[in-house]
Amino acid sequence: MSAHPEAALPIRLTMDDSDSPSDVVDALFLGRFATGEQPFSHSSSIDRVKKGLTLLPPAAKVLRAARDDDRSATLAEGPGWTLLVSRWNRGADVTVTATSEELAEQVLKQATDGAEDEPEPQPENVTMGFWYVSPRRGPHRTTRQIAAGTWDEVRPNYTAPVADALDRLMKMTPDDIAGRLLLLHGPPGTGKTSALRTLARSWRDWCQVDCVLDPERLFNDVGYLMDIAIGEDDGSAKGRWRLLLLEDCDELIRGEAKHTAGQALSRLLNLTDGLLGQGRNVLVGVTTNEDLERLHPAVVRPGRCLARIEVGPLTRSEAVGWLGTEEGVAHDGATLAELYALRRGTSPASVPDQRAGADAGLYL
Repeated sequence: MSAHPEAALPIRLTMDDSDSPSDVVDALFLGRFATGEQPFSHSSSIDRVKKGLTLLPPAAKVLRAARDDDRSATLAEGPGWTLLVSRWNRGADVTVTATSEELAEQVLKQATDGAEDEPEPQPENVTMGFWYVSPRRGPHRTTRQIAAGTWDEVRPNYTAPVADALDRLMKMTPDDIAGRLLLLHGPPGTGKTSALRTLARSWRDWCQVDCVLDPERLFNDVGYLMDIAIGEDDGSAKGRWRLLLLEDCDELIRGEAKHTAGQALSRLLNLTDGLLGQGRNVLVGVTTNEDLERLHPAVVRPGRCLARIEVGPLTRSEAVGWLGTEEGVAHDGATLAELYALRRGTSPASVPDQRAGADAGLYL
């Protein structure tokens, strides 16, 4: 048996007209690592690169450069090392292969040290994390500054019983935690997502809020679930709580979910109060359009929910007060999405069906 693993891996590169120049750059970069000429690799991801930076170390020689609509790839080399910079929008992946681990680490540091650009947080903004599975990197988390109003500003968007329930939620502290599941349910367009953004602002001193962009995958991929359960705390103090937001999870938590979603529901419940959640300060926030009667009894059992709030439309008098006029307001009231449409001058008849329209997402 050969002492060199590359001998067992014949390298063959095949291309056709579906490959782009960026694909070629990616393939060329792997050559020296695959052959063992440069057997050590270090990499780093940067969410926001400072403007004007090339992410190339001093004296780097550019071998290939490719750019398309939303991505660029640059292949460069130096004595004993090769570097690939893949960029999209403001983000970048930087990977170095080298003849030694120390050299790979050194070159990567030269390329990326001080390259991260962090915007100055605005008073009305809150930092939120976003989890998703990347085809190249697997489970990945990025952060963004999200605009969120204060609760006093947002409170008039909710009918009186809902506003009273949210009052208690907004003022909650870690000492008040008596359940790990936060459930907001009700018709589309009533402001569930707006409430969660404001909650992230109200809790930002003690709780990190992360939104899972692909919740349907989360509970069907054990590796992804474990990465999120372990989490990333952005250097926050030990003991800081985390709130994972899962939006529009109707199929996961409706009454027949045990049959349609397999083990997904069980894993959700295990994260909130089972062995998986033990020792982790993790809360799970779920939004759904389902009626309370259709929710799985295991989800809404006493002691499991930190809060269970049904978010409905405003009454007619509340809607008229919000809008400042009776024109266009139905006798049975209006949802927040409908009120914003009326404020923009859109007649109720032309408001998109909130159950199917993506435009409702801002107010869910």
